[in-house]
Amino acid sequence: MILRVIGVTLLFTVGGCATSPPNNVNDICSVFRQKKGWYDAAADSRDKWGSPIAVMMAMMHQESTFQAKAKPPRKKIFGLIPGPRPSNAYGYSQALNSTWKNYKRSAGRYGADRDDFNDAIDFIGWYNDQSSRRSKISKSDAYNLYLAYHEGQGGFNRKTYRSKKWLIKVARKVQGQSKKYQSQLSGCEKSLKKKRGIFGLFG
Repeated sequence: MILRVIGVTLLFTVGGCATSPPNNVNDICSVFRQKKGWYDAAADSRDKWGSPIAVMMAMMHQESTFQAKAKPPRKKIFGLIPGPRPSNAYGYSQALNSTWKNYKRSAGRYGADRDDFNDAIDFIGWYNDQSSRRSKISKSDAYNLYLAYHEGQGGFNRKTYRSKKWLIKVARKVQGQSKKYQSQLSGCEKSLKKKRGIFGLFG
């Protein structure tokens, strides 16, 4: 009976930790060391779609700060009463229902979930690949990739972002975060790759 209770307690503890955000979201090395399997998933997405890890992680940082069940904040009615959310964006990547549905069909990942990191990082890689194809954006160009991510490739091509100074400011922030992550990653990726290779032997 005691062992059964301990087992249930451990199940809930592990489950809770699995979806909690990293302790230090501004240090990519710390993120990958704390969240086992995240580097492998990010590297798989990079290898599959050609989008640098630092770029994808900077975009996810901006969208959800790595919160699995993130949603856009509700609008306030009369400044006090919680109103409707501005969109149905959800999860690590803040993907919309329609865009996620398109991703699952296009990438053949029909069981993908927006609150699963592996699926979300693959989605960002896929979306950046789409932006590269449709909008001729370099896959290492975090600034323009984020603008296309927010506006859609059609909106980006029409340059709808030009009238949104706040969005341009955010895109520059993502670009800066990407450069910071890349600098950090250059100092720890060797050890992360080594662990990936070891665990890959048992995959």
